[in-house]
Amino acid sequence: MAESLPPASHDGDRRSSRGRRRANADPDSEARKGKSGPAAGVKNKDGRPDGRAPSRTNGKHPPARRSGDSRAAARRGEGRTDRPAPAAAAAAAPAPAQATASRQAYAAIDLGTNNCRLLIARAQGENFMVIDAFSRVVRLGEGLAQSGRLSDEAMERALGALKVCSQKLRRRNVHLARSVATEACRRASNGQAFIDRVREETGIVLDVISAQEEARLAVLGCHVLLERGEGPAMIFDIGGGSTELVLIETGDVVPRIIDWQSVPWGVVSLTESFPAQEGEDDAQRLARYRDMRRKVADSFRQFSRRLEPFRTIPREESEDGPRLLGTSGTVTTLASVHLGLEQYDRQAVDGLIVPAQAMRTIASDLSGMDFGQRAELPCIGHDRAELVVAGCAILETILDLWPATKLGVADRGIREGILRSLMGGTHAHSRPLSPREKPL
Repeated sequence: MAESLPPASHDGDRRSSRGRRRANADPDSEARKGKSGPAAGVKNKDGRPDGRAPSRTNGKHPPARRSGDSRAAARRGEGRTDRPAPAAAAAAAPAPAQATASRQAYAAIDLGTNNCRLLIARAQGENFMVIDAFSRVVRLGEGLAQSGRLSDEAMERALGALKVCSQKLRRRNVHLARSVATEACRRASNGQAFIDRVREETGIVLDVISAQEEARLAVLGCHVLLERGEGPAMIFDIGGGSTELVLIETGDVVPRIIDWQSVPWGVVSLTESFPAQEGEDDAQRLARYRDMRRKVADSFRQFSRRLEPFRTIPREESEDGPRLLGTSGTVTTLASVHLGLEQYDRQAVDGLIVPAQAMRTIASDLSGMDFGQRAELPCIGHDRAELVVAGCAILETILDLWPATKLGVADRGIREGILRSLMGGTHAHSRPLSPREKPL
């Protein structure tokens, strides 16, 4: 059975190209602009630095974005405040109840296997304006693949980040919040004990969500970046401890989920299961990469069979093939390498359309480099150099499963999905996806 996503507002996510670019203001803009403040110095989902600098592409021309999706328009739209003329101010002023609602702050916390991330925003029409953000690499799932438990050191790192989040929630006088934990807490034998400790020490009540709910929130948070088109589309999220693939049918408001699959392979869990050996030569490095790809492909084998009818749908010669959109540190990092950026630039990456073959070439190149060579690349650095190879293996496997010629890149996901649910009043109805006729 399929399930429809709840709309983000009464009008759902039906908006223009420019509106989609304005849907989520840059969550870490203050930090990337080099300004002081609570969001300064943060990192994003898979551990890569999230600093902003003027975009430099080393002479490359970025791939074309969607028609009408002007980056200049996006820059004008994000964070803009329009003041009406005095004569029109009274007529334009919202009713007291509406004004109160527009000032209410909502928050989303996503505690993943690799990162702890917070987003605080206020409703702005059918969209929202980010007022605070925080992200820290905590490696909560470090060692989980071997021990089956969250280590004391990993729990301390996560607690430290969550205490910062708790302070921000109080400072911003948050009206409604939802805090979720994902694969690391789902798998760990001491996951519930850790959840209890978080509540006792920080006041944050973490909801250990299912893989189904994780997939739903990721789709809700980023589907607006899908290219327009006919036929089913695929959205995927490569996390630290798991990867979710969601097959959707797009409509006028929000997508309908046709099928989905989650596997316990993310950049942390796959890296730890296939560790690099000291003194590894080129042949050993490539063999390890092939083993990673084989393991991920085996996990998706059943889902691949279910996708067969959708892969063979007849298409017009003018069509570019099925649509594909990825949300993860892996795809944003590889997109940054593709653009030749010296520092990460969210405005250049979020919503970018990249040829799938270009992403394959980058993945292949990175898999053949040693740690030091990867660390020298500006948008990878030391923090991402270890994990990016596993992300490349997962991405190439997904490109094998879904024969898209282009890949959409999203720097948004679970947190944005939570905020849309909260602001749309659908948080009380959150639930796992309906059972399908074919179980996982």
